[in-house]
Amino acid sequence: MKFLIQSTVLALLCSSFALAQNRPDPEVPQGENLDVPEGWEVRLDRDMDDLVIGSDPESSDIYFVNMTPGWHITSGPAAIYHHPSNTASGSYDISAVLHLFDPGERNREAFGIFMGGNDLDNNNQNYLYFLIRNTGEFLIKERIGSETEVIQNWTSNESINLYTDDLEDSSAQNTLSVSVTDSDIKFYINDTEVASVPTDNYTTDGLYGLRVNHSINLHISDLTYTSLD
Repeated sequence: MKFLIQSTVLALLCSSFALAQNRPDPEVPQGENLDVPEGWEVRLDRDMDDLVIGSDPESSDIYFVNMTPGWHITSGPAAIYHHPSNTASGSYDISAVLHLFDPGERNREAFGIFMGGNDLDNNNQNYLYFLIRNTGEFLIKERIGSETEVIQNWTSNESINLYTDDLEDSSAQNTLSVSVTDSDIKFYINDTEVASVPTDNYTTDGLYGLRVNHSINLHISDLTYTSLD
């Protein structure tokens, strides 16, 4: 029995290590650079017939490619993007470095990260998401099936870097981070804490990834998970 328990524990540790080793590395493309990343999954908010996710921006509904370091998305419909190896549990940090290119008149379209994703391939999907938009506001919500619940409604925060016409760079960079402990979930924008909620109220174990709403030109140069256990 002791040997069986030890073997089971070793198998679980090896499985966890293998999963961690398979997490997407922003420096190493999944497949060919400038092609659609291999293994990633995209879940739309609303089903769309004949959806094309491709590497040709002219013929694709969603342009989604490896672009080291990281990935580039020019969205059509709103969706979440995730890799099955990107799982989080216990106490952890998730951080994403996001570069917004000229949004034109679509300043109110949002983008960011999600966490605690479960049942993402069926009608019982559940996840938390943390978004910003180029109006200088952030939002925190939970999706439960086809419904969403507001945790923190759109709130202005000076920590958000905005894309403006006189920006020296071609994009506005923001880092969104979430830190989960046994007691609370803290949300950060560019290292400034902007919100905190009790962990007990939400599911935090599960998949994590990106959420990008309609018609956004976005580069993701980093998506990092750090276990705190």
